[in-house]
Amino acid sequence: MLKARTIRGILVGGAAFAMQASAGLAHAQDATPKPDFQTFLRGVEADAVARGIRPQTAAEALTGVEHIDRVIELDRKQPEFTFTLQDYLARVVSKQKVEKGRRMMAENRALLTAIGKKYGVQPKYVVALWGIETDYGRVTGGYSVVSALATLAYDGRRSSYFRGELMNALSVIDGGHITAQSMRGSWAGAMGQCQFMPSSFLKFAEDWDGDGRRDIWGTRADVLASAANYLAQSGWKGNETWGRPVKLPGNFSPRLIGLDQKQAVTEWGRLGVRAINGKPLPKSSVEGSIIRPDNGGGAAFLVYDNFRTTMKWNRSTSFALAVGHLAEKIGGK
Repeated sequence: MLKARTIRGILVGGAAFAMQASAGLAHAQDATPKPDFQTFLRGVEADAVARGIRPQTAAEALTGVEHIDRVIELDRKQPEFTFTLQDYLARVVSKQKVEKGRRMMAENRALLTAIGKKYGVQPKYVVALWGIETDYGRVTGGYSVVSALATLAYDGRRSSYFRGELMNALSVIDGGHITAQSMRGSWAGAMGQCQFMPSSFLKFAEDWDGDGRRDIWGTRADVLASAANYLAQSGWKGNETWGRPVKLPGNFSPRLIGLDQKQAVTEWGRLGVRAINGKPLPKSSVEGSIIRPDNGGGAAFLVYDNFRTTMKWNRSTSFALAVGHLAEKIGGK
């Protein structure tokens, strides 16, 4: 995982001082007082109605919404993880999570088979995502999504993005999928057993059981179908895997490492890349990339398009590798 960097700029000289003074004066002249939180919410309500959300929905959903100081603290002080990939996988792909994933596969086999057939996504990957996101629905977050998003939209640091997500959350409520009181999730607004942001809900959530609600909070069939639909709509290839660990030759050029370098498995084999057991790679026209987490000093992997698709869910190579590893273990490898 990437380590955060701190960049300190030092301005010296009269010209730099003059530029700062001028910018500060302009800011003072242009700045307008920030409204209080309740005034902000009234503006959100008017905006929601103007966008087509029913007035009753907007009024009821925003009644009692509170500014959550803890949400701002978490947004400002997100922990900087410096785990090695091995440490990360040991935490995320634990023996307990693998065993529970296998039980979930067995308990929901008929449902997962039907979902896999419709969306073209192998069930083990759907279960793996479910397990990594919320421990198979056990830990989904206890924050009011409306209050959390309103807090972040009011905050100003990423207000435009979170205001949009707040509008999307109100659209979900207006669609009758859940009440504002029951819409719980993470401090950043990710919801339900598959941790969709409201925008992802509107794009990908599915009503598998046909009851008129896309219930990613409490209806397992909707949860699993929604996760599969997300992958399918994002480019998942049902006839391919995610990738494989590989061995690189001693003279392998670092310039060939990275997701921007892509070529056929056969070509990687010609360049000396081998399977992790030292055997030749299969002759295949499937294209992949070599990645090497831990700042290029750790294990190497040959990853395919499904790995890239997983990164559309979460743009972390460690997360995508964990999904692949957990899926394989759930599937019996």
